[in-house]
Amino acid sequence: MIITTTDVIQGAQIDAYLGIVTAEVVYGTNALRDFFAGIRDIVGGRTGSYEQIFEKGQREAIAELQRRAQSMGANGVIGVEIDTGTINVDQKGALLLITAIGTAVKLR
Repeated sequence: MIITTTDVIQGAQIDAYLGIVTAEVVYGTNALRDFFAGIRDIVGGRTGSYEQIFEKGQREAIAELQRRAQSMGANGVIGVEIDTGTINVDQKGALLLITAIGTAVKLR
């Protein structure tokens, strides 16, 4: 399956647009990761533990996008966009949200 951020695939012809396909991945934060991220806020620098979570989440969102597109009969997804955000649970915690969206297509 071809998954791309572009809306055309060089050398391929789109026979059918099957519809929008989405995938969501949600991770809970944890106290230890939040503690070290807070220290990074004070002293500066990158927060490697969160970078790893977002990288893993993006890979999982793309894999889920592929599964969902295949279930629609697609062999490609074009125009893929990945977004990240948070969902505030309460005063002390948040969930990390990674979403992927694209158009499922049937390629010749």
